[in-house]
Amino acid sequence: MSGEHILVIDDEPAIQGTLRAVLEDEGYRVSTAGGGEEAVRLVTDETPDLVFLDIWMPGMDGLETLAELRRVRPEAPVIMISGHGTIETAVKATRLGAYDFIEKPLSLEKTLVSVARALEHGRLERENANLKARLNVRTEIIGDSEPMRALREAIATAAPTSGRVLIHGENGSGKELVARAIHALSGRREASFVEVNCAAIPEELIESELFGHERGAFTGAVARRRGKFETADGGTLFLDEIGDMSLKTQAKVLRALEEQVVERVGGREPIKVDVRVIAASNRDLAAFIAQGGFREDLFYRLNVIPIEVPPMRQRRDDIPTLIDHFIAVFSAENGKRPKRMSAEALAYFLAYDWPGNVRELRNMVERLVIMTTGEVIGPDDLPAPLRPKDTATGAEGQRSLKDARDGFERAYILAELRANEWNMTRTADRLGIERSHLYRKIKTYGISPPK
Repeated sequence: MSGEHILVIDDEPAIQGTLRAVLEDEGYRVSTAGGGEEAVRLVTDETPDLVFLDIWMPGMDGLETLAELRRVRPEAPVIMISGHGTIETAVKATRLGAYDFIEKPLSLEKTLVSVARALEHGRLERENANLKARLNVRTEIIGDSEPMRALREAIATAAPTSGRVLIHGENGSGKELVARAIHALSGRREASFVEVNCAAIPEELIESELFGHERGAFTGAVARRRGKFETADGGTLFLDEIGDMSLKTQAKVLRALEEQVVERVGGREPIKVDVRVIAASNRDLAAFIAQGGFREDLFYRLNVIPIEVPPMRQRRDDIPTLIDHFIAVFSAENGKRPKRMSAEALAYFLAYDWPGNVRELRNMVERLVIMTTGEVIGPDDLPAPLRPKDTATGAEGQRSLKDARDGFERAYILAELRANEWNMTRTADRLGIERSHLYRKIKTYGISPPK
């Protein structure tokens, strides 16, 4: 793949010129540095895809430069070049993380082979890191607040059993994440985790989705199709927003749970399945039963182990950790250096109620990582509703000006305490108040330092 950026670090202009000519002929973009200090400055501004580094240089030598490059840009592979290559130096360079080692005079063929291999290695490392990051994002439950500790305990208790789980929580609170965590900790972890969003599938297609269909069962059924119950055989089936399922489909799901048997639409033959069902809903299903919208017998079948996912407003202490996590994820995805959030901007995050929960928080951080031009996300970067232009009206005009001010002041003090590692003197100085005044505020707002 041409167009990749290669940095050549050598104090000899002749070597710089030779390598530049050879590499540019191959379609690579080349920049050069005459010494270690200049090179470290260059890679801090832009990550090269590959570095050539001379071992013998005046001032900061090659091994020192290598150690510094590995610290600043561990993802960039480094090829060492030397006219005095000894085994000992090669071993040291390899220990410090050099990818390859070539000797002067440079052989054109060996140099190009080494470049191709190093670039491929860098690409594979990046792909691997991206895949790992994506997998971690899918299954990692973040937060150490009291409600989240209780949630983790509930997951750890439920996971090893074969009991059905019913997860309740608001939209965007992370119900799917909880279901995946239960599956990952269960005895079925090696088998499939299959998800069905009951709210997103039209009524006429939900049965075919769940139980499959035979060829010709309805218009458009041109081939036999296995349903999600069959696909999840041996594993876990996650039925999200189960409250949106029709009563007719509920009856069939109940039968599948009771008999561990399904029948394809248009089929006569019962198919045996071994599936653990985890269901989730944002509705109050008990109240929905009273209105005739949900089957009581199915509710009791599903609700063997109930798990409640807390909304964001009940776990505000997790907001700074979640922000740091999402900034890291979206900076990596967009190839940007991670930004920092100022204490004042964080205070707005802490004072807001997050009706869309973690999903809304995640989307907001992604937007800010992409749209903010500077290194620091400040209060002026925050869009509505995070920073309403008129704080007096607050949420739909229901909060008084005093409530809004108090909420913001508590959040701002908490954000400064975190930024100053809970040092009272430094925080009071930053806020421009006496320490005794800060202690009174902490007591009034019920702020407690981390354990």
